[in-house]
Amino acid sequence: MEPVDEVKVQIAQWNEELKGKSSEEVIAFFLKYYGEKIVLSTSLGLEDQVLTEMVMGQNKEVEVFTLDTGRLFPETYDLIARTNKHFGIRMKTYFPEAEKVEDMVAHHGINLFYDGVEKRKMCCGIRKVAQLPRAFKGKEAWICGLRKDQSVSRFFSSLVEWDANNGLVKINPLIQWTEKQVMAYIKEHKIPYNLLHDRGFPSIGCEPCTRAVEPGEDSRAGRWWWENEAHKECGLHKR
Repeated sequence: MEPVDEVKVQIAQWNEELKGKSSEEVIAFFLKYYGEKIVLSTSLGLEDQVLTEMVMGQNKEVEVFTLDTGRLFPETYDLIARTNKHFGIRMKTYFPEAEKVEDMVAHHGINLFYDGVEKRKMCCGIRKVAQLPRAFKGKEAWICGLRKDQSVSRFFSSLVEWDANNGLVKINPLIQWTEKQVMAYIKEHKIPYNLLHDRGFPSIGCEPCTRAVEPGEDSRAGRWWWENEAHKECGLHKR
């Protein structure tokens, strides 16, 4: 879905005007601009925990949602509970449609994602991406935790973008942050985080599709490690 020319111009203008602004300032600007039409998505990663702290510190009424694929780590479920308690919120959790999951497993097996990129993307699509229209219903913008140095596919992301897949504005307040900055913020503000990060898991997704990384590997090397680097996206941030 292509944005209208006015939106393209507006996004370009925002990227120029907000250049050099702090993440908190960027968030404050868009919370005021969009009001109830903005939403924060979280996969409970370090970046998303930082954003939850920043957003909730400004407005606890902002909607926060996460996607439960049914294949998450026990530590991730524990973090959902700890995060809700820490911030005094109840984030919305969206689950995949049971019939579609059952049909997929019946035809392709429970661990189909190991059998090729297309089947892996099918699984991501049914278990995760398909829930976005419900999560974005009535919204015009979403805040997410993309950073340029996370992977090759994210290097060309901008502070403010048009999300053609979902037809709304995507805001990446931490786009220029480094992994070191993110962890320092987590520690400074005593924000709960996934205990797997202390065991060599910088990026955490579904349990069967995530492993710890080796010294010298990039932060997303443990995600779908059997695939080529160019394919390592689930579809949420398809470019």
